[in-house]
Amino acid sequence: MARIKPQALLQQSKKKKRPSGISVTSILIYALIVVVMVFFLYSSYRHWSRRSQFHMENASLGVEHDNMFGDIEKAVVIPKYAVISTSKGSITVELYDEGSPHVVAEFIDSSKKGRFKGRLFNHVIKNFVIQAGDVDRPGTVEDWTSRGKHYNQLDTSLKHEAFMLGTSKAKQDGSGFHLFITTAPIADLNEKISVFGRVVKGEEVVQEIEEVDSDEHYQPKTPIEIIDVNLKQKI
Repeated sequence: MARIKPQALLQQSKKKKRPSGISVTSILIYALIVVVMVFFLYSSYRHWSRRSQFHMENASLGVEHDNMFGDIEKAVVIPKYAVISTSKGSITVELYDEGSPHVVAEFIDSSKKGRFKGRLFNHVIKNFVIQAGDVDRPGTVEDWTSRGKHYNQLDTSLKHEAFMLGTSKAKQDGSGFHLFITTAPIADLNEKISVFGRVVKGEEVVQEIEEVDSDEHYQPKTPIEIIDVNLKQKI
């Protein structure tokens, strides 16, 4: 067997210890992995940045949305009371919006536009109603007068009490808005009047108007005027 010279053994040992070279393919694979990792990190950063900005914008829009609807709610707050100032004194009424929303809305609109200013109480029927409005329409009240005389004998336990505020159901185009305040319980009130409120203060003023002298057509001999109608949320 041939013996290997020591010098040859040394050369073989050096060849085994020398690291092998990195191929071009490996370099390209490593480079591709690095590029993918960098792209992934950048995409994640963009995603979370946009998501954070989206939430901030939504929060801002939410505040604006709440403020907008808060302003709308404030704008449509319906007054709960109306103070009818007359030449005899003030009458405060509570408005029944839930029961007669359309009538209350029309009454509020007429009040805001000052349509009741200077209007007179056209008819006064003792133990029945006092009536004021835009124009004098005796037909409606005359239809009641034949029955109005017997209302003195009405049972006070009837459903419809005194001091209720209403308007005529027989309203015609151009007739304006008429106000009726009952001064006694009326059995068939719903047949003639749409009730939309109740006197809560100033009953004595209603009674004073009721007691004025009137002619054969139930018109007051001394004019009683509505000075103004003021809407209030609290009294």
